[in-house]
Amino acid sequence: MAPGSDSTTERQGAELTPREIVSALDNYIVGQHEAKRAVAIALRNRWRRRQLDEDLRDEVMPKNIIMIGPTGVGKTEVARRLANLARAPFLKVEASKFTEVGYVGRDVESMVRDLLELGISLVKAEHEKRVEERAREVAEDRILDKLEPRVTERAPLDDSHNDKGTFIVGDDGIVESSDDAPKDHRELLRHRLRNGEFDEEYVEVELTDSRNPVVEVFSGQQGMMDEMDLGSVFGDIFPKQRKQKRIRVKEALQALTKEEANRLIDMDQITQEALKRTQESGIIFLDEVDKIAGRDTKQSVDVSRQGVQRDLLPIVEGSSVTTKHGVVKTDHILFIAAGAFHQSKPSDLIPELQGRFPIRVELKSLTERDFQRILTEPQNSLTRQYIELMRTEGIEVGFDDDAIETLAEMAFRVNDTLENIGARRLHTIMEKVFEALSFDAPDRDDETFTVSADYVRDRLEGILEDEDLSRYIL
Repeated sequence: MAPGSDSTTERQGAELTPREIVSALDNYIVGQHEAKRAVAIALRNRWRRRQLDEDLRDEVMPKNIIMIGPTGVGKTEVARRLANLARAPFLKVEASKFTEVGYVGRDVESMVRDLLELGISLVKAEHEKRVEERAREVAEDRILDKLEPRVTERAPLDDSHNDKGTFIVGDDGIVESSDDAPKDHRELLRHRLRNGEFDEEYVEVELTDSRNPVVEVFSGQQGMMDEMDLGSVFGDIFPKQRKQKRIRVKEALQALTKEEANRLIDMDQITQEALKRTQESGIIFLDEVDKIAGRDTKQSVDVSRQGVQRDLLPIVEGSSVTTKHGVVKTDHILFIAAGAFHQSKPSDLIPELQGRFPIRVELKSLTERDFQRILTEPQNSLTRQYIELMRTEGIEVGFDDDAIETLAEMAFRVNDTLENIGARRLHTIMEKVFEALSFDAPDRDDETFTVSADYVRDRLEGILEDEDLSRYIL
């Protein structure tokens, strides 16, 4: 079942069954069935928890997940697509960044604050969508106030200018001609505006200057500097500046629609809803968690790693993080950790942190057959992306079956002989294959181009034979 299908859209999020979640993820990610099952169950458990009595609901903790697998096999993509499906705030953070010089021990809670900001943006976009139609009507009225005198002066509207009868606006906003209907000059102009007749004309409109003054302040920790947005701190104490701009009607309509939408929504309500959604549905993806794993018996550098683990522990266990929008409780945020674990293993994490990640799934390295499927099966497949990119230049690109097999074979071979970077190798291979066509596309006369196995070999064989060169090129 595709994520865009009607039944999935209507029941989007945690209401989907685990089988439906896996099916939706299959549209974008090839293989890795165990990882998909694990995250599908974790998402469904959130819905199950909300059905419990309130006294038991708070006792049910999320079952955090550790994904173990080499780079480029889909760890991040599984988590990101899950968040999109659930319409949940999602943040990816590199755990290793907290071990950097000058950063050790500094505000690990920032990931929670960032997650809340993403949640506010997500909820605000949803509220703006709900009022978009009303906001657009108000924006149209503001533009029509500017256009109406000009259009009337240029071509006065009377019966001699309308040989098709008068106009009436139906409930659906469509203007229809009717000889018996009273003429509405305003709605006729609105109809012409919606049809794009005035898009290239210029109007002067007054818009809010959204820029807020930003100052740098000392954070008080290791002499580091933070930026402070004065507009967000002082709110409406300083009046927002208004600015007259002369822009095209098309851009004015977009800017005014956004401005009116901001007036129609309630930011306090949005903030409260975002706080709740962040706490109940937020997902934090901790990448490179293997880089902070290490035993006490190793070198002293592991002191910083274990220090970061202990800083992360209260966030993962459940704590209250103070933000400028309110307090965020992390008890029910879902944490998905990931790492290759080549030189370490999950058991090298401190025991307390291990216990907070009870579910562990191993993602398999990609095979040559997986590469073939990645090239063709997902909705956003690489072959489809290049077909659509070249179509913008008027060139219809096609792929032979042998070409797909050759692309997959060469990507697999390079991963096997050089560094294994998983599916990311396909991006490098495809870009090299299409380099000449992408450069010449605007000047080509032919309207079709077929990528064959021979063409792929011609573009790549010389590079693959020279191992030193392939290290730099591929």
